[in-house]
Amino acid sequence: MIIHVVKSGDTLWSIARQFNVDLSQLSYGNQLKNSNILVIGQSLVIPESHKEYIVQPGDTLNDISKKLNIGLQELIDSNQLTNPSRLYVGQLIVLPYFVHSVKPGDTLYTISYNYKVGLEDILKANNIQNPSLIYPDQKIRIPNDRKSIEVNAYITQTGDGAVGEVRGLGNYFTYLSPFTHAITKDGGITALNDEGLISAAYGTGTDPLLVVTNYSGAKFDSDLAATIFRSESLQATLISNLLKTMERKGYKGVNFDFEYVYPEDRERYNQFLRKVTSTLRPKGYSVSTALAPKIKEDQKGLLYEAHDYKAHGEIVDFVVIMTYEWGWAGGKPWAIAPIPEVRKVLDYAVTEIPRNKILMGVPLYGRDWKIPWQEGTFAKTVSPAAAVDLASKYGVRIQYDNNDQAPFFKYWDESGQQHEVWFEDARSILAKHQTLDQYRLRGISYWVLGSSFPQNWVMQHARYTTVK
Repeated sequence: MIIHVVKSGDTLWSIARQFNVDLSQLSYGNQLKNSNILVIGQSLVIPESHKEYIVQPGDTLNDISKKLNIGLQELIDSNQLTNPSRLYVGQLIVLPYFVHSVKPGDTLYTISYNYKVGLEDILKANNIQNPSLIYPDQKIRIPNDRKSIEVNAYITQTGDGAVGEVRGLGNYFTYLSPFTHAITKDGGITALNDEGLISAAYGTGTDPLLVVTNYSGAKFDSDLAATIFRSESLQATLISNLLKTMERKGYKGVNFDFEYVYPEDRERYNQFLRKVTSTLRPKGYSVSTALAPKIKEDQKGLLYEAHDYKAHGEIVDFVVIMTYEWGWAGGKPWAIAPIPEVRKVLDYAVTEIPRNKILMGVPLYGRDWKIPWQEGTFAKTVSPAAAVDLASKYGVRIQYDNNDQAPFFKYWDESGQQHEVWFEDARSILAKHQTLDQYRLRGISYWVLGSSFPQNWVMQHARYTTVK
């Protein structure tokens, strides 16, 4: 997958010609509303025709199989399609292999090196017994292998639209985490209309996780968490209720997102997790937690102090580190997940938690602030697609912060109010993928579904296969 940044004078036709790609592949791959309108500074994803294909209106997988001359089952397997009859326009289909025509002087060793594909993988794909016996014009299959990662996605909506989104995108998830079941002061948990989401998750081979929080009155409640952590009997009741709910609804694991826990309850939280894992793990359930983005063990602040990275790394199956919200709604304009700040958190995290237990948080949204920013004002949350629409509407260029690795722009609205928008695009997502790879982590966790960002799924699928 290639990323192109629109410059002055670019048209979709000229970009397609520059990269020798079909115009419709470019348009549908970016799900452009109007192919005649591009924004200077906008990033576009460009499929590599020998490796990738973008689903167009009327396509079936059988049609694509014939068009690409690749077996139907091979396409199903390489794209982890649980329902091959359900494709959507703009979906990326990754080819399981591409063909290299041997040139004079080629060896399998140089071919392996040039494509960064293992020699053994090439030998196996072509059933070659002797690596030295190849000849000019011979067609060699090059496996289009991708790294496997685990992917979690939180979702806060439960209606038909949310269910449809999970059905469409579920092939890209290992876990789906409906937000939220909140604890109650008597050891119970609140209800959630999540049956449709759970069914959609199962339909795509995704494990639904029961998200449990100390959320009350539209905020995280420190006292509510303390009530549970300071009572052995309430903990027993809560664990029993969790188990019953998971068994009844079909959840495959539990994800605890307890935030703003009192520092004095830090070890009590750890002990609670030990009790949960000793009860649930023998029954085949996973246990995970969401952790605040700390940069040191003794970091001050109610959000951080009770989150014991080392203990969680030892106790639970994996953790979600919430590496986002630097550009939070009530703060000054900034990137949501600036890469230097994310790296500071990961630099500390990997000293306390095994790398293969860490899911790095990735935001799927942006924010629109009124500027000059004033204390007490709040930004509007916007999707990445809506952010590009705003730049187009007001005729401004999208800029890119190379330090924070995030796009942004400023505009004046009709009332004369100036705004500053930070969001995510293909470039910022690639930077996060590269960070994930560099730190050799278990995978990523998205906050939150329901935000239009088609480039994200193209980028993820082009680079990774999802552990199921």
